[in-house]
Amino acid sequence: MADQVEFDTLALRTGIHRSQFGEHSEAMYLTSSFVFQNAAQAAARFTGGEEGNIYSRFTNPTVSAFQERLAALEGAQACVATSSGMSAILAMAMALLKAGDHVLCSASVFGSTVQLFSNILGRFGVETSFVAGADVPAWEGALRSNTKLLFVETPSNPLTEIADIVALAAVAKRAGALLAVDNCFCTPALQKPLQLGADLVIHSATKYLDGQGRVLGGAVLGRRGPVMDGVYGFLRTAGPSLSPFNAWVLLKGLETLRLRMDAQSQSALQLARWLGQHPAVERVYYPGLPSHPQFELAQKQQRLGGAVVSFEVKGGREAAWRVVDATRMISITANLGDTKTTITHPATTTHGRISAEARKAAGINEGLLRVAVGLEALVDIEADLARGLK
Repeated sequence: MADQVEFDTLALRTGIHRSQFGEHSEAMYLTSSFVFQNAAQAAARFTGGEEGNIYSRFTNPTVSAFQERLAALEGAQACVATSSGMSAILAMAMALLKAGDHVLCSASVFGSTVQLFSNILGRFGVETSFVAGADVPAWEGALRSNTKLLFVETPSNPLTEIADIVALAAVAKRAGALLAVDNCFCTPALQKPLQLGADLVIHSATKYLDGQGRVLGGAVLGRRGPVMDGVYGFLRTAGPSLSPFNAWVLLKGLETLRLRMDAQSQSALQLARWLGQHPAVERVYYPGLPSHPQFELAQKQQRLGGAVVSFEVKGGREAAWRVVDATRMISITANLGDTKTTITHPATTTHGRISAEARKAAGINEGLLRVAVGLEALVDIEADLARGLK
């Protein structure tokens, strides 16, 4: 089907394998295990001689439907779903790295990603160096003979820095390393990293793939080799599994993915323009603005600018908190990707656990706020922010 129909059709129709009851909506298979016809079939399933479901930790029809649909949307050969976005990054790292390996990671990534690479994986002998995401020569210069993975968010969280996926893919290929791209902010509705040369795509399905703040989920996508031989084997043994119920909810989210991303991106662009003209705002970070440092690159590798707008308020933390506390409609929460607009102060929430030096290096100042634009009327979003910007 993937070669014959458009994105919106794939988002609605891929992965549907109806049972004997002929259900129209995808079924939820809330079972821990599956019954075999006989001992021979059980043995064949466990050895891999016969495809089929065994145990919901690593094989479940509803989870498989989500994996199949997301793989079609990303243009990937394979997809492994996980319990959260962070467990997707962990599964990728544990499956494909070993003690003595070196990782190059963008300095502008989610705070928990920094902690995972620098602290947790560091205890297992995997060393990570952080470089400026948009500085391709810096990536090239930081390579080592044991560099096995390049990891980048683009757009980054929270400054929406854009990394050149084509250029970084070339750097990784020359080094014999893999390039993994966190595509959380754009989703395949706006950006296709695999088509630009990336080896792996990471998703926090909790965000825009669900789109309504209902469940946790994650995914690793790419070529069959590293995904199925590597990540799937780790998932089967270690078990950071996506639940069938969450998979079913995420399937419903994918059905409206492009519609939501288009509408929220359009509102985000208008909000970014409005904030850019406000006297209380020092600077706006949004890939759809010509003032963005990587505006031209974003125009090439993204279909739209996305739904996240970050901006610095004049007056530092006190002024930023005043904006947050003055909101009456916008949700004060660190989550994003919801149909409801959210706001957070990254320096004390999403990036609060990393050092002040690391925050400074990543450009996360005390006056910075991140708004994930939802589907409310734009005039109401602007009015809610204006109250605290006065």
